[in-house]
Amino acid sequence: MADTGPGGRTPTVVVDDVHIIYKIYGAGAGKGSATSALSRIANRRTSPALREVHAVRGISFTAYKGEAIGLIGSNGSGKSTTLSAVAGLLPTASGAIYTDGQPSLLGVNAAMMSDLTGERNVVLGCLAMGMSYAEVRAKYQEIVDFSGINARGDFISLPMRTYSSGMGARLRFSIAAAKTHDVLLIDEALSTGDASFQRRSEARIKELRREAGTVFLVSHNNAAIRDTCDRTIWLEHGVIRADGPTEDVVDLYEDFMKGRN
Repeated sequence: MADTGPGGRTPTVVVDDVHIIYKIYGAGAGKGSATSALSRIANRRTSPALREVHAVRGISFTAYKGEAIGLIGSNGSGKSTTLSAVAGLLPTASGAIYTDGQPSLLGVNAAMMSDLTGERNVVLGCLAMGMSYAEVRAKYQEIVDFSGINARGDFISLPMRTYSSGMGARLRFSIAAAKTHDVLLIDEALSTGDASFQRRSEARIKELRREAGTVFLVSHNNAAIRDTCDRTIWLEHGVIRADGPTEDVVDLYEDFMKGRN
């Protein structure tokens, strides 16, 4: 992906006519005894409750270095599914996704070791991102301070299972934001924390854009999208309804939501 796009910009993510289909078990599929489930497997029978959900329906877009792109839409519109596919965590049923560099997905449910302390999770999280021990030591206090979880006590030394969901989300964002990423995918992380943390997070996203590549932000907080993103893609029922300047697209989306209420 060394070729440049319009205006000499460097593309970092290309999503080309992507369809994503989930195969899930509907109502009743998970019910019944273990014996009956074993019988179905032994007889190689397909459960009649197995169904397909067409979550993303032929979307295409190109993201460029230095962009911060918001993904908006109502619940179930395909936003998080799209991020997971760009991160390489979900297969496409058809179409293709091309990335320049390694995308990093940060979600509020990102895996962390609940029985380990926050301190240990910081170290392991940074090492997992490819940082050296020296880099982790240099960044450690900055990560803890940024998260703000020690503001009311020494929580960093406690197991993660003792944290609230907001504390865990703030620490995950702080770890991810400590490194420069080619493509950073953020799923609802800015919806947690107080106004001060949200301001720090938005400022850090702007720094990441200047330092590296592309940031994608999924959020139901339109104010955060407006403050952080210069471009926004509106997904609805797995289809792109609009893609353009944030103010224009968010206005269209808000008018659409008002019409539904």
